Amino acid sequence: MKRREQLGIDLTPIIDVVFILLIFFIVTSVFKKDELALILDLPESDAKTMEVNDDQIFIELNEEKIAIKGIVVNFLSLEDNLKEIKNNKKPVIIRIDKNTRYERVTQVLDLLQKYNLNNLALVTDEKK
Repeated sequence: MKRREQLGIDLTPIIDVVFILLIFFIVTSVFKKDELALILDLPESDAKTMEVNDDQIFIELNEEKIAIKGIVVNFLSLEDNLKEIKNNKKPVIIRIDKNTRYERVTQVLDLLQKYNLNNLALVTDEKK
């Protein structure tokens, strides 16, 4: 009489799938951080927190550069991007470095007013 070998579950493919999923989630979480184009030192405030949606317009401003939607642009490109916005009720989120000259801030605010984008929110860090 022949003895049958007991059949076991081969875990090798399952381990491969788990590692592939782990690598996928690690890689996608790293790309999520790249949405912001500029490294800014924001001022602190006690203002209430606000939820962020994908349909909002993000503008980042520091002493040397300006970015919209995570892409570094110049003022002419910024104006072209703002010109294309049809819905003037769309929220505009502005992140401004605390060391930025007031003149640069007013240039951005003038562009937003020119295209009637008045739904503004200025982003700050929470006070600790």
